[in-house]
Amino acid sequence: MTEHFDVVVVGAGISGIGAGYHLQAKCPDRTFVILEGRERLGGTWDLFRYPGIRSDSDMYTLGYSFKPWTNPKAIADGPDILHYLEETAREYDVERHIRYQHMVERASWSTADARWTVETKHGDANEVVRFTCNFLFMCSGYYRYESGYTPDFAGMERFGGRIVHPQKWTQDIDYAGKRVVIIGSGATAVTLVPAMAEKAEHVTMLQRSPSYVVSRPGEDWLANWLRERLPAKLAYGITRWKNVLLGMFFFNLSRKRPATVKRAILDQVRQELGPDFDVAKHFTPRYNPWDQRMCLVPNGDLFAAIRGGDASVVTDQIQTFTEAGLLLESGEELEADLIVTATGLEMEVLGGLEVLVDGEAVEAGRKLSYKGMMLSDVPNMASSMGYTNASWTLKCDLTCEYVCRLLNHMKEHGYDRCTPRKTDASVEEEPWIDFSSGYIQRSIHRFPKQGSKRPWRLHQNYMLDLVTLGYGALDDGTMEFSSSQAASSADRSAAATGVVPG
Repeated sequence: MTEHFDVVVVGAGISGIGAGYHLQAKCPDRTFVILEGRERLGGTWDLFRYPGIRSDSDMYTLGYSFKPWTNPKAIADGPDILHYLEETAREYDVERHIRYQHMVERASWSTADARWTVETKHGDANEVVRFTCNFLFMCSGYYRYESGYTPDFAGMERFGGRIVHPQKWTQDIDYAGKRVVIIGSGATAVTLVPAMAEKAEHVTMLQRSPSYVVSRPGEDWLANWLRERLPAKLAYGITRWKNVLLGMFFFNLSRKRPATVKRAILDQVRQELGPDFDVAKHFTPRYNPWDQRMCLVPNGDLFAAIRGGDASVVTDQIQTFTEAGLLLESGEELEADLIVTATGLEMEVLGGLEVLVDGEAVEAGRKLSYKGMMLSDVPNMASSMGYTNASWTLKCDLTCEYVCRLLNHMKEHGYDRCTPRKTDASVEEEPWIDFSSGYIQRSIHRFPKQGSKRPWRLHQNYMLDLVTLGYGALDDGTMEFSSSQAASSADRSAAATGVVPG
């Protein structure tokens, strides 16, 4: 038996739960289901279990626009974020729409029927279960849940201890009193170091090259002050906008005056670590601020671990793993009992979904991205993708609101198909994003391109998106609306009169 819904949402993480709320609030007459491949909701915040797991965005912007974050922590840990998501799903009655252990593998669009057929593998038996829908909303994120990225280091098989990727962290990993080497310099590495340093004998962060690391207070004093004096939603809204505007200002300043921002960041690091620490070697990247995503450390916890001697930073390259640890190209040897490869993610387009339109396979890398959420020539499908220079949820909220506007517009005008079409021949293809991060550069060829002008241009700008996605014209000359019902009616009329339309 195949169940039919107006909308199928794929993924019950932060994006999928947000989609469920918006569909209920703005399209209450539409039926929908949320298909989740895992046994629990939460996505990233349920999958990652490594020590210290936390957000690198403040919770007043990572939280939903409709659900105030009331915890005093501005930079929250994974368990608190998961609790917030679970509470949201219960409070807004989203969880009853979730079907767990339904791993979506294929989606096939039929123009004649104006519907998708979505194929899933259900449960431990991998039973094939199919759903049909009029609109497919992908909320599955951008990385593979099955495994992270680990380079093929020489000699890994020789190491006598344990090697683990943070994405595969399990509760049996014991690092108390042990020597730990964490390979990497990104957000995961700078989170792991201070958290593991609390129990380990010593933690070494081994990096090939540095990243920008910025310290921020773990709590937002203004947010907490406002919450004591104003209604929760008003206090949350003020703090949210304050942080949005500050974030945009900092990003734009980084692009316009990179040398000034770089100097300010490095001055902060020097204040944290003192004049004798080699900031130039260990915390001065080769790229400009915001050419890659910055690392956020609450209350300077990474720097505190280094100052206290519980952690250290080594900037070098690995020659080979040895039985006792790592041999570096400089000749230095790092002994370790446990090595953590915080070396990045494996990016994945549309959650690895196989997509077919009228029997033809869709290759995302050959498509243009319409408004950062739909693919050229692919009907009735949107994808929720967050910002790279700001909180993920800011863009996801706007995407959900746009999808609801689109669905309501189609119903009002009797359309059952909406398809972005490249009608402007002057639009040139450009890379999906201009970040230089390794995890993006390894996979960017598989992602859709952006165009050189609107609406194909991907703007990492919340204010601009707020206007264009929230209030811009839906029938913009690029989005093609059509109705199979209207075509069927015309065919029946032609058959009755003997006149062929067109």
